[in-house]
Amino acid sequence: MSILITGGTGTFGSAFVRRILERDNVHQRIVIFSRDEQKQEALERELDSPNLRFFVGDVRDRDRLELAMRGINIVIHAAAMKIIPACERDPFECVHTNIIGAENVARAALRAGVRQVIALSTDKAAAPLNLYGATKLAAEKLFVAANNISAGATRYSCVRYGNVVGSRGSVIPLFKQLARQGKPLPITHPDMTRFWITIDQAVDFVLSSLAQMQAGEIFIPKLPSMRVLDLARAIYNELPPATREFPVIGIRPGEKLHETLLTADESRTAYELDDRYVITHRSDIANRVADGFSYRSNLNTRWLSVGELQEMIA
Repeated sequence: MSILITGGTGTFGSAFVRRILERDNVHQRIVIFSRDEQKQEALERELDSPNLRFFVGDVRDRDRLELAMRGINIVIHAAAMKIIPACERDPFECVHTNIIGAENVARAALRAGVRQVIALSTDKAAAPLNLYGATKLAAEKLFVAANNISAGATRYSCVRYGNVVGSRGSVIPLFKQLARQGKPLPITHPDMTRFWITIDQAVDFVLSSLAQMQAGEIFIPKLPSMRVLDLARAIYNELPPATREFPVIGIRPGEKLHETLLTADESRTAYELDDRYVITHRSDIANRVADGFSYRSNLNTRWLSVGELQEMIA
C-alpha cells in the first residue's frame, strides 16, 4: 500500500504520518508532499523511517503532483491556506491554493491511477461566510464531481470537521502565549461556540472514512461543542491573578458566532450513523436525517466542560 499526503508537514499531515508508521507495516510507502523543505527535513530526522519519501512541491503545480503520485494508491489532501484573516487579505492566493490546488490534486490523481482520494474540509465550508470557507466549499464540490469523470477508476470523497485542538493558527496556542506573557485573553463574543476535535480523533476519522467510502460522500463526525469563553476559563489558572480577565473585542470580519457542520438544505441527502453523518446519494445507507435538520455548534447535545477542555489542552 502506498499513501501520499499533501500538506504532509502540517499539524494533521505529520500526525497522520506518525499514525501510519505506528502500524508497523514494513511494506507501507508514505509520500509527504509539501512546500516547506525545512519542516520536511525536521520530520525526516525525527521519524527516521525507510518507508518515507519526501517531495518538495506545491499543489498549484499539477505536473509535480503527477510525478509525486506515480505508484500511489491513496491520496489524503490536507494542504490548504487556512488562516482566515490572511485569506481575506490575499484572496487570489487563497483561491489558487484551495480551489485550483484542489482541482490539480483531483486531476493528477486520475492521471496517475490513484485508487482513493480523501480531501479534508472544514465546518466553515457549510453556509460559508468568509473566503476560506467559500474556497473549501468549492473544493468539496470539485472532489465530489470528480467522480463523474473518473468512471470509478479513481474514487473521491471528503471529510468535514470542526476546530482541531492546538493546530497551528488555532486559538489555544494564542491563549497560551498570552497567558505566558501575563496578558488577558481576548474573547470575540461571550456566546461564541465551536465544534472541537483532537488531532488524534481527526486522524482516526479520516482513516475510518477511508475504509467506508465508496465515492462522493462527505463524512461529518459527531463532535462535542465548546464555548470559547469556557476555553479561556480552562486556561484561567495559568494567568497571574491580576490578568484573569477576558475582554470582549468583537467578532472579526468573516467570523461566525456559531459554526455549522450540516446545513438544513443538505439534510435532504444526509444520513446518520452511530458516530457520524454522511452526505451522499448512496442508496445502501438507512436512517436519513429529518428534513430541515441542521448540525450547529450552539444546538448540539454534547458539550465540553471547563474540566474536559483542560484535559484536552493538557
